[in-house]
This record gives sequence, C-alpha cells and structure tokens, in this order.
Amino acid sequence: MKVKIDNSIQYLFILFILSICVFSILVPDIFWSLGNFQSMASQIPVLGLLTLAMAIPMITGGINLSIIATMNACSLILAYYVTQQDSVGYLMLGLVFGVCCAVLIGLLNGALIAMIKVSPILATLGTMTLINGLNILFSNGSTIANFPSSILAIHSVEIVGIPLPMIIFLIATFAVWFMLEKTTLGKSIYFIGNNERATHYSGINVNKSIILVYVISSLLCVIAGVLMMSKLNSAKASYGDSYLLISILATVLGCVNPDGGKGKIAGIIIALILLQIIESGLNIIGVSSYITVMLWGVLLLFFIFLQKGKLFSLR
Repeated sequence: MKVKIDNSIQYLFILFILSICVFSILVPDIFWSLGNFQSMASQIPVLGLLTLAMAIPMITGGINLSIIATMNACSLILAYYVTQQDSVGYLMLGLVFGVCCAVLIGLLNGALIAMIKVSPILATLGTMTLINGLNILFSNGSTIANFPSSILAIHSVEIVGIPLPMIIFLIATFAVWFMLEKTTLGKSIYFIGNNERATHYSGINVNKSIILVYVISSLLCVIAGVLMMSKLNSAKASYGDSYLLISILATVLGCVNPDGGKGKIAGIIIALILLQIIESGLNIIGVSSYITVMLWGVLLLFFIFLQKGKLFSLR
C-alpha cells in the first residue's frame, strides 16, 4: 500500500515540475510575475476547501456531489442576513443559520448513505438537486450583493503579507490532516474505505463515522462559501458550478483512491497548486478554456488509471 501511494505522489511531483518548466520557457516574464502568483493565490482557498470537502467522503469510498449546492445555500443564508443590517448581531445570526444548514445537509447525506444504504453518488446527487431547487426558490434566481465591510475585509486583509483566505485554508487543511492522521475518527475513515464490513465487525460504529464525514464535508463548504462571498461581493444559487469537476479532479490527482481507503493531504495540496499552475499558464498563452476542460478530463482518467494500479507494477 505504501509503495502505491509513494509512486503516485512521484508521478504527481514529476508532472508538477514539468508544468513549471514548460511555462517558464514559454512565458517566463508573465508566469513568474507577482501578479500571476497573487492571482493563483486568490483562486486556491475556495477550490482547496471544496476539494477537502470532496476528499474526506471519497476516502471512505463515497463521494459528495452536493458540495457546491451546500456552499451556495449557506452563502445565500448568510448574505440575506448581512444585507438586512450591517451589525455584528446579524452577521453572527447568518453564520449560525448557515452552519445549521450545513449540518442538516450533512446529516441528511450521512443518514441516506449510512442508515438507508443509498449509494453515495445517488444520495448526494439527490440532495444536490433538492438544494439547488431550494436555492433558486429562496433567491428567485437573483444575486444578493453589496455586503458590509465585515465580509469584504476577509478577502482584502493580509497577515504578514499572506492573504487571510489563504491562512484560513491552511488552518482548515491542518485541521483535516490532524483529524485524518491523529484521531480515532480519521483511522475509522481509512478503515471504512478499505473494508466497511470488516470495520463494522471490529467494533467501530460505521454509521456514526460516515454521518460525521458528511457533516464535516458540509462544514468545509460553509467556509468556502464565506470566502467566495468576500471575493465576489455577492452570492447566487449558480456560483461555482465548475468547481465540482475540478474538486473531483484535484482529489483523484492528489492520490486519493476513488474506491476509498487511501489518500494523503500532502498529495491534495500538490495537486491544487499543479492545477492552478496549469490553468494560469494556459490562460497566459491564450489556450481555449474548452481545451483546458479537455485536459482536466485526460488528467482525471490518467490518475484513475494509476490508482487502479496499472502502472505501479511497471518497475
């Protein structure tokens, strides 16, 4: 098992170095400019949090297709309250209701998967469709904008030269790493992904662990929603639709096995930076966005092929 993970990270790292070399040769001045790095840094936190929200269920052998809908639902709730009155009370009320909404969605997903035994892809597809409909109904399909400075400051504030959204993302990443590597729940997540039935017979409460996984996944979406609100100064039911495919790609590219049981945070971080480098580099040289999407599909298939072990035996 260790050899497979190490080898897949090696492939990922080689691709990472290759991408840097290619764009350094093609567009060295723009690629290594401060503006380009700032642009990449502004994109990573939201996508990174959504990728973490996707990775945790995937390690159990599941998936969470409702992460974008959850993020937008929590954003719309918070946006409604902060636009009613610019006060700490309304801000806290919006955050509380946003978190409660995320917890309810996580509980619904977890209960459907763990207790009713619905397939994760069908359960989260159903909740995604339901939440999207409710989001449009709640907002009438319109945009809620013009947030107070308390929300907008999140995107503009820097601490020791590091943007606050990036610090928030790094803190969340460390928390997820600690949970996966140092807690009983984290070990249970890996055990469930390897063999759910054996995990149940070993005395671990599988249902409770799966429900907690989807609650944690939804809570990460709340943080992503707040960061997106601060960046765009608006909230809408259709924001971030393209992030669903990219979060799955970043998860698999980050060496998380789609079948469950394997995956490390370090690989996910490398994958996120790699994807941002490729996207920024292709934009700089003027490559069509359709070709970029096609490349994402190629990368996804390639790394699923690696995770299945087809190339690990080639020594």
